[in-house]
Amino acid sequence: MNQNVLPVLWYFADPMCSWCWGFSPVIDEILATYEGKFNCALVLGGLRVGGTEPMSAEQRDEILHHWHEVQKMTGQSFLFDNAMPEGFIYNTEPACRAVAAISGINPQLIFPLFKAIQSVFYEEGLDVTQKETLAVIVEKLGIDKSVFLNAFDSEDAHKKTKAHFHQTRQFGVRGFPTIVLQHGGQYHLVSSGYRKPDELVPEIDNWIENQLD
Repeated sequence: MNQNVLPVLWYFADPMCSWCWGFSPVIDEILATYEGKFNCALVLGGLRVGGTEPMSAEQRDEILHHWHEVQKMTGQSFLFDNAMPEGFIYNTEPACRAVAAISGINPQLIFPLFKAIQSVFYEEGLDVTQKETLAVIVEKLGIDKSVFLNAFDSEDAHKKTKAHFHQTRQFGVRGFPTIVLQHGGQYHLVSSGYRKPDELVPEIDNWIENQLD
C-alpha cells in the first residue's frame, strides 16, 4: 500500500497519566504488530494543565490510590514511597511541551521521549514538571541540553503544545489513553481507557479488513 494513503493511528495520551503508563507495554505491542500498516501519531492530551498550587495530602493519597489500581490491573512498576513529595505541583504541560519540542528536533524521538518521561516519573519519582529534569532525560537520548532548552522555551513549542491540546478537544477525547483509527474521512474509536492487547488486536484487524480490503 502506498505510504501516502496509509491509515492513521491516533494515540491520545499524557506522559503524566498513570493509565497511559499502564498502557505503555500495550501501545508498544500495537505499534510493533502493525508497523508499516499505519502512520502512528501521538497527540499530547494535557491531563492537568496550568496548575499552580501544591497538591494537598488528600489529593496525593487519591492519586496514589489510582496508581495502585493501575499497578494491580497492568503490572506496571511504580515507586510509591516519596512520590510527589510535599510541594509538588501536578502540572502536565511541561512534560507535554518537552515532547512537542523534541518533534521539531528529531521526530524519531517522540515516542522514546514520551516513554522515558513516563518511566522516570513513575519508577524513579523524578519531578518531570521541571525543565532541568526534562533536559537530563533528553540528553540521555542524544540531544544537547542547550538545543533542547532553547526549543522547549520557544514560542513554537508553546504553540505546538496548545495545538495538541486543541486537537484532543476537537476529537472529543475525554480520557486517556485513547486510540482512534482514521482512513480518509472515516474514524473509529478503538479504545477509550485501558484495554489489553488480546481485546484490541481483533478489533483493529476487523477494522483493517472492513476499511482497507
